[in-house]
Amino acid sequence: MSVGVAILGSTGSIGCSTLHVLARQRDRFRVAALTAHSNADLLDQQVADWRPAYVGLVNGGTGDEGRGKGTECLVEAATRHDVQIVVNGIVGAAGLEATLAALSAGKRVALANKEALVMAGDLVTRAARAGGGEIVPVDSEHSAVLQCVTGRRPTELARLILTASGGPFRTWTPARVADATVDEALRHPTWKMGKKITVDSATLVNKALEVIEAHFLFGLAYDAVDVVVHPQSVVHAFVEFVDGSVLAQLGFPNMELPILYALTHPERVPDAGTRRFDPVAAGSLTFEAVRADLYPAYALGRAAAAAGGTAPAAFNAANEVAVELFLDGKIRFGRIAETIARVLDAHRATEAGSLEAVLAVDAEARRRAVEAACC
Repeated sequence: MSVGVAILGSTGSIGCSTLHVLARQRDRFRVAALTAHSNADLLDQQVADWRPAYVGLVNGGTGDEGRGKGTECLVEAATRHDVQIVVNGIVGAAGLEATLAALSAGKRVALANKEALVMAGDLVTRAARAGGGEIVPVDSEHSAVLQCVTGRRPTELARLILTASGGPFRTWTPARVADATVDEALRHPTWKMGKKITVDSATLVNKALEVIEAHFLFGLAYDAVDVVVHPQSVVHAFVEFVDGSVLAQLGFPNMELPILYALTHPERVPDAGTRRFDPVAAGSLTFEAVRADLYPAYALGRAAAAAGGTAPAAFNAANEVAVELFLDGKIRFGRIAETIARVLDAHRATEAGSLEAVLAVDAEARRRAVEAACC
Protein backbone atom coordinates (compact mmCIF):
# COMPACT_ATOMS: atom_id res chain seq x y z
CA MET A 1 0.00 0.00 0.00
CA SER A 2 1.39 3.41 -0.96
CA VAL A 3 2.21 6.04 1.64
CA GLY A 4 0.12 9.22 1.67
CA VAL A 5 2.08 12.45 1.44
CA ALA A 6 0.94 16.00 2.15
CA ILE A 7 3.07 18.77 0.68
CA LEU A 8 2.81 22.14 2.37
CA GLY A 9 4.13 24.79 0.03
CA SER A 10 3.77 22.64 -3.08
CA THR A 11 4.38 25.51 -5.54
CA GLY A 12 7.67 26.57 -3.92
CA SER A 13 11.14 25.24 -4.60
CA ILE A 14 10.97 22.36 -2.10
CA GLY A 15 7.41 21.50 -3.06
CA CYS A 16 8.16 21.30 -6.77
CA SER A 17 11.29 19.24 -6.13
CA THR A 18 9.26 16.87 -3.93
CA LEU A 19 6.77 16.32 -6.72
CA HIS A 20 9.66 15.56 -9.10
CA VAL A 21 10.87 12.90 -6.65
CA LEU A 22 7.39 11.45 -6.17
CA ALA A 23 6.87 11.23 -9.91
CA ARG A 24 9.68 8.66 -9.96
CA GLN A 25 8.35 6.83 -6.91
CA ARG A 26 4.64 6.43 -7.71
CA ASP A 27 4.64 2.79 -6.62
CA ARG A 28 5.67 3.80 -3.09
CA PHE A 29 3.92 7.14 -2.51
CA ARG A 30 0.74 8.99 -3.42
CA VAL A 31 -0.04 12.67 -3.06
CA ALA A 32 -2.89 13.00 -0.57
CA ALA A 33 -2.84 16.77 -0.02
CA LEU A 34 -1.33 19.87 -1.58
CA THR A 35 -1.27 23.41 -0.24
CA ALA A 36 0.17 26.61 -1.66
CA HIS A 37 0.37 30.21 -0.54
CA SER A 38 -0.95 32.16 -3.52
CA ASN A 39 0.22 30.60 -6.80
CA ALA A 40 -3.21 29.32 -7.82
CA ASP A 41 -2.28 28.65 -11.45
CA LEU A 42 0.62 26.32 -10.64
CA LEU A 43 -1.40 24.68 -7.86
CA ASP A 44 -4.19 23.93 -10.34
CA GLN A 45 -1.65 22.30 -12.66
CA GLN A 46 -0.36 20.15 -9.81
CA VAL A 47 -3.89 19.16 -8.81
CA ALA A 48 -4.63 18.11 -12.39
CA ASP A 49 -1.48 15.97 -12.44
CA TRP A 50 -1.88 14.35 -9.00
CA ARG A 51 -5.60 14.45 -8.09
CA PRO A 52 -5.05 14.83 -4.32
CA ALA A 53 -8.00 14.35 -1.98
CA TYR A 54 -7.33 17.73 -0.35
CA VAL A 55 -6.18 21.07 -1.76
CA GLY A 56 -5.48 24.27 0.15
CA LEU A 57 -4.71 27.81 -0.94
CA VAL A 58 -3.68 30.05 1.96
CA ASN A 59 -4.13 33.39 0.22
CA GLY A 60 -7.33 32.93 -1.75
CA GLY A 61 -9.39 29.93 -2.71
CA THR A 62 -13.04 29.15 -2.29
CA GLY A 63 -13.04 26.74 0.62
CA ASP A 64 -15.30 24.33 -1.26
CA GLU A 65 -15.50 20.68 -0.27
CA GLY A 66 -12.06 19.13 -0.51
CA ARG A 67 -10.46 22.57 -0.69
CA GLY A 68 -9.29 24.79 2.16
CA LYS A 69 -8.33 28.42 2.44
CA GLY A 70 -6.47 30.57 4.94
CA THR A 71 -3.72 29.32 7.23
CA GLU A 72 -6.14 26.73 8.64
CA CYS A 73 -5.72 24.67 5.50
CA LEU A 74 -2.09 23.94 6.46
CA VAL A 75 -3.13 22.22 9.68
CA GLU A 76 -6.04 20.48 7.94
CA ALA A 77 -3.73 19.03 5.29
CA ALA A 78 -1.06 18.03 7.83
CA THR A 79 -3.43 16.11 10.09
CA ARG A 80 -5.54 14.18 7.58
CA HIS A 81 -6.11 10.49 8.26
CA ASP A 82 -4.86 9.55 4.78
CA VAL A 83 -1.52 11.33 5.29
CA GLN A 84 1.46 9.54 6.83
CA ILE A 85 4.25 11.96 5.78
CA VAL A 86 4.04 15.76 5.78
CA VAL A 87 6.63 17.58 3.68
CA ASN A 88 6.79 21.05 5.19
CA GLY A 89 8.31 23.30 2.54
CA ILE A 90 6.80 26.53 3.85
CA VAL A 91 9.20 29.44 4.23
CA GLY A 92 9.35 31.22 7.58
CA ALA A 93 7.29 31.27 10.75
CA ALA A 94 4.10 30.34 8.91
CA GLY A 95 5.09 26.68 9.00
CA LEU A 96 5.26 26.31 12.78
CA GLU A 97 1.65 25.50 13.68
CA ALA A 98 1.31 22.87 10.97
CA THR A 99 4.52 21.18 12.13
CA LEU A 100 3.26 21.03 15.72
CA ALA A 101 -0.11 19.69 14.61
CA ALA A 102 1.38 17.01 12.37
CA LEU A 103 3.77 15.77 15.04
CA SER A 104 0.99 15.74 17.64
CA ALA A 105 -1.03 13.62 15.22
CA GLY A 106 1.79 11.09 14.92
CA LYS A 107 2.95 11.99 11.41
CA ARG A 108 6.46 11.94 10.01
CA VAL A 109 7.40 15.53 9.18
CA ALA A 110 9.97 15.87 6.42
CA LEU A 111 11.07 19.28 7.60
CA ALA A 112 12.45 21.90 5.24
CA ASN A 113 10.91 24.65 7.36
CA LYS A 114 13.90 25.16 9.65
CA GLU A 115 12.20 28.18 11.25
CA ALA A 116 9.86 25.87 13.19
CA LEU A 117 12.77 24.45 15.19
CA VAL A 118 14.47 27.82 15.45
CA MET A 119 11.40 29.52 16.91
CA ALA A 120 10.17 26.73 19.12
CA GLY A 121 12.60 23.81 19.21
CA ASP A 122 11.53 22.62 22.64
CA LEU A 123 7.84 22.76 21.72
CA VAL A 124 8.42 20.93 18.45
CA THR A 125 10.48 18.11 19.98
CA ARG A 126 7.98 17.84 22.85
CA ALA A 127 5.09 17.52 20.36
CA ALA A 128 6.93 14.72 18.58
CA ARG A 129 7.47 12.80 21.81
CA ALA A 130 3.92 13.26 23.03
CA GLY A 131 2.17 12.52 19.75
CA GLY A 132 4.48 9.82 18.42
CA GLY A 133 5.49 11.93 15.43
CA GLU A 134 8.90 11.97 13.81
CA ILE A 135 11.07 14.82 12.51
CA VAL A 136 13.26 13.99 9.53
CA PRO A 137 15.27 16.91 8.12
CA VAL A 138 15.19 17.88 4.47
CA ASP A 139 17.94 20.52 4.54
CA SER A 140 20.93 19.08 2.72
CA GLU A 141 23.26 19.70 5.67
CA HIS A 142 21.05 18.02 8.26
CA SER A 143 20.20 15.22 5.89
CA ALA A 144 23.94 14.68 5.49
CA VAL A 145 24.37 14.46 9.26
CA LEU A 146 21.45 12.07 9.56
CA GLN A 147 22.90 9.82 6.88
CA CYS A 148 26.22 9.72 8.75
CA VAL A 149 24.77 9.05 12.22
CA THR A 150 21.95 6.61 11.41
CA GLY A 151 22.66 3.38 13.23
CA ARG A 152 25.06 5.07 15.68
CA ARG A 153 24.49 5.65 19.38
CA PRO A 154 24.00 9.31 20.36
CA THR A 155 26.93 9.05 22.78
CA GLU A 156 29.28 8.37 19.86
CA LEU A 157 28.66 11.81 18.32
CA ALA A 158 31.15 14.55 19.25
CA ARG A 159 30.90 17.42 16.75
CA LEU A 160 29.23 18.58 13.55
CA ILE A 161 30.71 20.77 10.84
CA LEU A 162 28.05 22.19 8.54
CA THR A 163 29.16 23.66 5.24
CA ALA A 164 28.09 26.96 3.69
CA SER A 165 28.64 28.01 0.10
CA GLY A 166 29.40 31.56 1.18
CA GLY A 167 26.77 32.91 -1.19
CA PRO A 168 27.42 35.35 -4.03
CA PHE A 169 29.45 37.84 -1.94
CA ARG A 170 32.17 35.55 -0.59
CA THR A 171 34.97 37.43 -2.38
CA TRP A 172 33.52 40.93 -1.96
CA THR A 173 34.57 43.59 0.53
CA PRO A 174 32.17 44.34 3.40
CA ALA A 175 31.62 47.89 2.10
CA ARG A 176 30.62 46.59 -1.32
CA VAL A 177 28.36 43.93 0.18
CA ALA A 178 26.48 46.52 2.23
CA ASP A 179 25.21 48.14 -0.97
CA ALA A 180 24.51 44.96 -2.95
CA THR A 181 21.38 45.00 -5.09
CA VAL A 182 18.52 42.52 -4.94
CA ASP A 183 19.57 41.07 -8.29
CA GLU A 184 23.12 40.54 -7.04
CA ALA A 185 21.93 38.91 -3.81
CA LEU A 186 19.78 36.43 -5.74
CA ARG A 187 22.64 35.17 -7.93
CA HIS A 188 23.51 32.16 -5.81
CA PRO A 189 26.59 30.39 -7.19
CA THR A 190 25.59 26.76 -6.58
CA TRP A 191 21.94 26.32 -5.48
CA LYS A 192 18.59 27.21 -7.08
CA MET A 193 16.26 28.25 -4.24
CA GLY A 194 13.46 30.63 -3.37
CA LYS A 195 14.21 34.33 -2.90
CA LYS A 196 14.08 34.42 0.89
CA ILE A 197 16.45 31.53 1.49
CA THR A 198 18.76 32.79 -1.26
CA VAL A 199 19.12 36.11 0.57
CA ASP A 200 19.61 34.18 3.82
CA SER A 201 22.46 32.35 2.12
CA ALA A 202 24.02 35.66 1.09
CA THR A 203 23.90 36.95 4.70
CA LEU A 204 24.73 33.50 6.15
CA VAL A 205 21.61 33.78 8.31
CA ASN A 206 20.63 30.40 6.92
CA LYS A 207 23.69 28.84 8.60
CA ALA A 208 22.80 30.41 11.95
CA LEU A 209 19.31 28.95 11.58
CA GLU A 210 20.82 25.57 10.68
CA VAL A 211 23.09 25.60 13.74
CA ILE A 212 20.01 26.06 15.93
CA GLU A 213 18.17 23.36 14.00
CA ALA A 214 21.08 20.94 14.40
CA HIS A 215 21.13 21.56 18.15
CA PHE A 216 17.55 20.32 18.45
CA LEU A 217 17.75 17.55 15.86
CA PHE A 218 20.92 15.91 17.14
CA GLY A 219 21.11 16.96 20.79
CA LEU A 220 24.49 18.68 20.64
CA ALA A 221 25.55 21.81 22.48
CA TYR A 222 25.97 24.87 20.28
CA ASP A 223 29.74 24.91 20.74
CA ALA A 224 29.83 21.44 19.17
CA VAL A 225 28.24 22.66 15.93
CA ASP A 226 30.70 24.46 13.65
CA VAL A 227 30.36 26.02 10.20
CA VAL A 228 32.92 26.34 7.41
CA VAL A 229 32.61 27.98 4.01
CA HIS A 230 32.82 25.46 1.17
CA PRO A 231 32.27 27.22 -2.17
CA GLN A 232 31.71 24.07 -4.24
CA SER A 233 28.73 22.84 -2.15
CA VAL A 234 29.74 19.21 -2.64
CA VAL A 235 30.46 18.23 0.98
CA HIS A 236 27.24 18.92 2.88
CA ALA A 237 28.42 18.13 6.40
CA PHE A 238 31.18 16.49 8.40
CA VAL A 239 30.41 14.38 11.47
CA GLU A 240 33.12 13.83 14.06
CA PHE A 241 32.81 10.94 16.50
CA VAL A 242 34.25 10.65 19.99
CA ASP A 243 37.23 8.61 18.79
CA GLY A 244 38.24 11.35 16.36
CA SER A 245 36.94 9.62 13.23
CA VAL A 246 35.14 11.88 10.73
CA LEU A 247 32.48 10.93 8.18
CA ALA A 248 31.15 13.21 5.47
CA GLN A 249 28.28 13.04 3.00
CA LEU A 250 28.95 14.28 -0.53
CA GLY A 251 26.84 15.00 -3.57
CA PHE A 252 26.32 17.57 -6.28
CA PRO A 253 23.98 20.43 -5.24
CA ASN A 254 20.45 19.07 -5.69
CA MET A 255 17.64 18.95 -3.14
CA GLU A 256 15.96 15.88 -4.60
CA LEU A 257 18.30 13.39 -2.90
CA PRO A 258 17.75 14.72 0.65
CA ILE A 259 14.01 14.92 -0.06
CA LEU A 260 13.95 11.28 -1.14
CA TYR A 261 15.92 10.22 1.93
CA ALA A 262 13.53 12.12 4.20
CA LEU A 263 10.65 10.16 2.66
CA THR A 264 12.29 6.74 2.96
CA HIS A 265 14.62 7.03 5.99
CA PRO A 266 16.18 4.83 7.30
CA GLU A 267 15.81 2.82 4.11
CA ARG A 268 17.29 3.73 0.74
CA VAL A 269 15.46 3.04 -2.49
CA PRO A 270 16.64 3.04 -6.11
CA ASP A 271 16.17 6.36 -7.91
CA ALA A 272 17.18 7.13 -11.45
CA GLY A 273 16.69 10.86 -11.21
CA THR A 274 19.64 11.95 -9.10
CA ARG A 275 23.01 12.77 -10.63
CA ARG A 276 25.59 10.17 -9.71
CA PHE A 277 28.72 11.41 -7.99
CA ASP A 278 31.93 11.77 -9.98
CA PRO A 279 34.98 12.91 -7.99
CA VAL A 280 36.77 14.01 -11.14
CA ALA A 281 33.85 16.20 -12.16
CA ALA A 282 33.66 17.56 -8.62
CA GLY A 283 37.23 18.77 -8.92
CA SER A 284 39.08 20.53 -6.12
CA LEU A 285 37.21 20.99 -2.85
CA THR A 286 38.19 23.95 -0.69
CA PHE A 287 37.22 25.18 2.77
CA GLU A 288 37.47 28.57 4.46
CA ALA A 289 36.68 30.06 7.84
CA VAL A 290 33.55 32.18 8.19
CA ARG A 291 34.55 35.85 8.03
CA ALA A 292 32.87 37.83 10.80
CA ASP A 293 33.25 41.13 8.93
CA LEU A 294 31.51 39.74 5.84
CA TYR A 295 28.66 37.92 7.60
CA PRO A 296 27.68 39.92 10.72
CA ALA A 297 24.17 38.43 10.78
CA TYR A 298 25.63 34.95 11.30
CA ALA A 299 27.24 36.01 14.58
CA LEU A 300 23.96 37.60 15.67
CA GLY A 301 22.18 34.30 15.09
CA ARG A 302 24.72 32.35 17.10
CA ALA A 303 24.42 34.88 19.92
CA ALA A 304 20.63 34.46 19.89
CA ALA A 305 21.10 30.70 20.03
CA ALA A 306 23.38 31.03 23.06
CA ALA A 307 20.86 33.32 24.78
CA GLY A 308 18.18 30.68 24.28
CA GLY A 309 14.52 30.95 25.18
CA THR A 310 12.68 33.33 22.89
CA ALA A 311 15.84 34.97 21.48
CA PRO A 312 16.01 32.69 18.40
CA ALA A 313 12.36 33.48 17.62
CA ALA A 314 13.11 37.21 17.81
CA PHE A 315 16.17 36.71 15.57
CA ASN A 316 14.13 34.81 13.01
CA ALA A 317 11.29 37.33 12.97
CA ALA A 318 13.63 40.30 12.61
CA ASN A 319 15.40 38.60 9.73
CA GLU A 320 12.17 37.73 7.92
CA VAL A 321 11.00 41.34 8.07
CA ALA A 322 14.38 42.73 7.03
CA VAL A 323 14.69 40.35 4.09
CA GLU A 324 11.19 41.20 2.89
CA LEU A 325 11.98 44.92 3.08
CA PHE A 326 15.22 44.35 1.18
CA LEU A 327 13.49 42.34 -1.55
CA ASP A 328 10.90 45.10 -1.84
CA GLY A 329 13.67 47.64 -2.37
CA LYS A 330 12.93 49.52 0.86
CA ILE A 331 16.27 48.96 2.63
CA ARG A 332 19.82 48.28 1.48
CA PHE A 333 21.43 44.87 1.96
CA GLY A 334 23.63 46.01 4.84
CA ARG A 335 20.55 47.10 6.74
CA ILE A 336 19.45 43.47 7.21
CA ALA A 337 22.08 42.73 9.86
CA GLU A 338 21.66 46.20 11.38
CA THR A 339 17.93 45.60 11.80
CA ILE A 340 18.44 42.21 13.41
CA ALA A 341 20.99 43.69 15.82
CA ARG A 342 18.63 46.45 16.92
CA VAL A 343 15.77 44.02 17.52
CA LEU A 344 17.96 41.67 19.55
CA ASP A 345 19.36 44.55 21.59
CA ALA A 346 15.80 45.46 22.62
CA HIS A 347 14.68 41.88 23.25
CA ARG A 348 14.71 40.33 26.69
CA ALA A 349 14.68 36.57 26.28
CA THR A 350 12.11 34.60 28.25
CA GLU A 351 11.16 30.94 28.26
CA ALA A 352 9.60 29.74 25.00
CA GLY A 353 7.20 27.57 26.95
CA SER A 354 4.07 27.80 24.82
CA LEU A 355 2.99 28.47 21.26
CA GLU A 356 1.25 31.62 22.43
CA ALA A 357 4.45 32.94 24.02
CA VAL A 358 6.48 32.25 20.90
CA LEU A 359 3.92 33.87 18.59
CA ALA A 360 3.73 36.92 20.85
CA VAL A 361 7.52 37.34 20.65
CA ASP A 362 7.38 36.82 16.91
CA ALA A 363 4.79 39.59 16.51
CA GLU A 364 6.64 42.02 18.76
CA ALA A 365 9.97 41.38 17.03
CA ARG A 366 8.35 42.02 13.66
CA ARG A 367 6.97 45.34 14.86
CA ARG A 368 10.36 46.38 16.21
CA ALA A 369 12.08 45.24 13.00
CA VAL A 370 9.90 47.51 10.86
CA GLU A 371 10.70 50.43 13.15
CA ALA A 372 14.41 49.61 13.25
CA ALA A 373 14.75 49.11 9.50
CA CYS A 374 12.94 52.25 8.45
CA CYS A 375 14.39 54.72 10.99
